[in-house]
Order: sequence, then structure tokens, then C-alpha cells
Amino acid sequence: MKNTLILGIALILIGAGILAYGQFSYRSRETVLEIGPLKATAETTKTVPMPPILGWALVAGGACVLIFFTKSKT
Repeated sequence: MKNTLILGIALILIGAGILAYGQFSYRSRETVLEIGPLKATAETTKTVPMPPILGWALVAGGACVLIFFTKSKT
């Protein structure tokens, strides 16, 4: 039963985080040139946008899980 409560709260928090930030960035290194023992690398930053509907769906799903958790407990 506590796992369900933790799942509901986690879904709401993740959804709220997606709504608050809207995107996340990460860095990656790529080898641009390789000639014998010499290597040239480039570091690029990539941004991945997160759709707001995903955040709202997670918040609503977490709320539903919490509602069903309280209903089944009584």
C-alpha cells in the first residue's frame, strides 16, 4: 500500500518538474578528426524539449493514483 502512495507522489513531482523546466540539456563529446595518434574532439550541448501535456498527464495520473489509494484504504 505504501508503494502506491510513493508512486502517486513521485508522478506528481516528476510532472511538476517537467512543467517547471520544460526542457533538459546534456553534453556530449564527439570525435571530429582522427589522424594517427592525434584526435580532435568537440563538445556539444543538446537540448531536449519536453511537451507540457506530458507534465499535466503525469500530475493527473499521480492524482488519480492517490485518489484510488485513499478510496481503497477505507
